[in-house]
Amino acid sequence: MQAGLMAVLNYAPQSVEPASHPGTLVRFGVYEADLSAGELRKKGAKIRLQEQPFQLLAYLLERKGSVVTREELREKLWASDTFVDFDHSLNTAVNKVRDALGDSASNPRFVETLARRGYRFIAPVEWLDGAVDAEVPSTELQGHKPAGIPMDSELGVPLPHRGLVRGLFALIQIMYLVFYVVALVRLQAVHGAASEFLPGWGAFTIQVAVLITAAIGIPLRLYLLSSVAFDHQGLGENFRKLFLFVLIFDQLWAIAPFLLTEKIGIGGAFAATAALLYVPFAERTLVRMAYKKMA
Repeated sequence: MQAGLMAVLNYAPQSVEPASHPGTLVRFGVYEADLSAGELRKKGAKIRLQEQPFQLLAYLLERKGSVVTREELREKLWASDTFVDFDHSLNTAVNKVRDALGDSASNPRFVETLARRGYRFIAPVEWLDGAVDAEVPSTELQGHKPAGIPMDSELGVPLPHRGLVRGLFALIQIMYLVFYVVALVRLQAVHGAASEFLPGWGAFTIQVAVLITAAIGIPLRLYLLSSVAFDHQGLGENFRKLFLFVLIFDQLWAIAPFLLTEKIGIGGAFAATAALLYVPFAERTLVRMAYKKMA
């Protein structure tokens, strides 16, 4: 394997040699990389990938599970007498690899970015003879599961499709928008229901609270909905800043089912309130899964 890989990468041996592998064909997920031919394929169909990005992918595959520093990649992929904008060229090569693999920097399935350190190939790898590549015994890999399904290193759950995560988050925003609009349309009915529990000024206070919170909640939910719809990469950081406000806001609306006690019963009101109390934490988890901090 060393001879085949050195032919592709054309690099000098390191003081610490990477482990040898039984062939030059590497499988990961639905992809195959033929290191000797310099070809990347998906389900047998060839994917166009330029030579330098392919060399980058090949080296990351060989060092699977280990952090490869940017300086290492500079030494392997660029000759010492080559004068280029290294940072820009390396970023371009990494982006081309990710584009070819349908990968994302914010939610990586194959190439993970480690801030101020380098890159790591995190998906399970299989070589030509079918032997699953052994996990690299390193403290850097703590928290990564050796299972066949890519895991979220922060949350410890299998990585779902980003479209599913964003879709669930969007549905939550639509749910709250429906709550707000219906409450405003039936504001007098809200006053009547509240009067059953808190007659007089108490019912009026609840009516005013519904009016104010709904008026604030509608633009908030429209912002979150439009951000996730257009995949705004700053949503993750913005939601972290807004979370305390969203949490308090959602906890207030979690008691709304008690206004429907006559229709759903006290048990139904308790069940609905319990579910609504959890929703902001579900929103936070979904955001963390879809919008990790960019490295």
